[in-house]
Amino acid sequence: MPPVPGAVPDPRLSAHPFRSRRARGPWGDRDFRRLWACQTASQVGEHATLVLLPLLAVVTLHVGPGELGVLRAVGQAPVLLLALFVGAWVDGWRTRTVMMTADAGRALLLIVVAAGCLVGGLDGPSLPVLYALAFAVGALSVYFDVAYQASAVRLVAPDRLTRSNAALEGSRSAAQIGGPALGGALVSLGTAPVALGSAALFFAGSYLSARSMRRTEPVPGAAGGKRAAGRPVRVGRRIAEGVRLVVGDGSLRTVCLASAAFQFFLAATMTVYLLFLPRELGLSGSTVGLVLAATGPGALAGSLLAARLPARLGHGPVLVGAAAIGDGALLAVPALHGSGTATIAVLVLVNLVFGAFGQLVNVTVMGIRQAVTPHAMQGRVAATITCLGMGLTPFGSLLGGFLGLEWGLRAGLLAAAAGMMLSPLLMLLSPLARLGRTLPPRSVSPAAAAGTDPR
Repeated sequence: MPPVPGAVPDPRLSAHPFRSRRARGPWGDRDFRRLWACQTASQVGEHATLVLLPLLAVVTLHVGPGELGVLRAVGQAPVLLLALFVGAWVDGWRTRTVMMTADAGRALLLIVVAAGCLVGGLDGPSLPVLYALAFAVGALSVYFDVAYQASAVRLVAPDRLTRSNAALEGSRSAAQIGGPALGGALVSLGTAPVALGSAALFFAGSYLSARSMRRTEPVPGAAGGKRAAGRPVRVGRRIAEGVRLVVGDGSLRTVCLASAAFQFFLAATMTVYLLFLPRELGLSGSTVGLVLAATGPGALAGSLLAARLPARLGHGPVLVGAAAIGDGALLAVPALHGSGTATIAVLVLVNLVFGAFGQLVNVTVMGIRQAVTPHAMQGRVAATITCLGMGLTPFGSLLGGFLGLEWGLRAGLLAAAAGMMLSPLLMLLSPLARLGRTLPPRSVSPAAAAGTDPR
């Protein structure tokens, strides 16, 4: 990331482990490549599971909108319940350890459920088992997602963060290609144990990649979580510091509010969407996977655009314009009928547009967040925005189930997709819309301002 005008210097940067390697960039470092491979494999498994579990419920258990909404809400609830605590916790641990533990746990859970189906001769897990699996996998995903975001900031020199973020976000985009397609195809062509076991393999691969990282990772405030007075820092105080920073900074606060609006209505939209495609349009599981996978190539294009457009057009105009175009594209879906080639082509185009402009927003927002957040608080701020921004998704999923049940799939999908337009509206009316070509200055952490150890 280029230097931020007016940024508060961070004394750790002079001893940054990647400082001497900047001529080669992040790709020249073996441990960054391993981090990238770890995150890519994990994201493929995660995106496959996100589609796999709901489709298993729809295809093998024939659940209705209400039950599907509850299933998605249960899987999303860990974000609301755990993200703040995970952020405070990750800031005091090596992210490699956290990522390895999360990957091993997710792989083991999926394998155990797959083995249970084989032993019991079942077509698929029961609904209560799916509820428990969705919650457990969701909880471990919170740990992994917070950890990998903090890991990039710790291991990559500041002037290479933009390229590193683009690489990591690009891999997440690639996972959006393979993950949904894999999940949909396996539900359609294979059995539940095969589908679950295949997803577990990606988490296992991610675990091995993380384990192969060798560099000792710098942990902010490595004094063991104690302040100058020698008393341990309470988790509640660490959480409060992250929340205060997000609430007190205009850019971070708006990111959080816009993210909350987007994620809430996206959860409602996807709940109805996963029912609308097979039941209203008559698409097969593999076709649903193909349509959803179209988001991935679009997101790859969005990552490329994010490397250039904000610096040329300004971060504010890019954020507002991209959010409006990407979210607005989904309004075309309720107008479709039938399962013909034209319908599938429009769905693919809609998902390409949604993926491209959504990714443009994601990368731009991440750059803003990392620029204004103190180095020692990256985990807590990421977790705070994740919790407050995505914490409403379980309720959004429940709303989607209600809309599909009470209003019908077509009208419910239209209402949920229209609600997503609240996100660009919030950004338009906020300081984010006025951001120019350069990023705002880095904030001073509450602990640093007090002259204390940030841990």
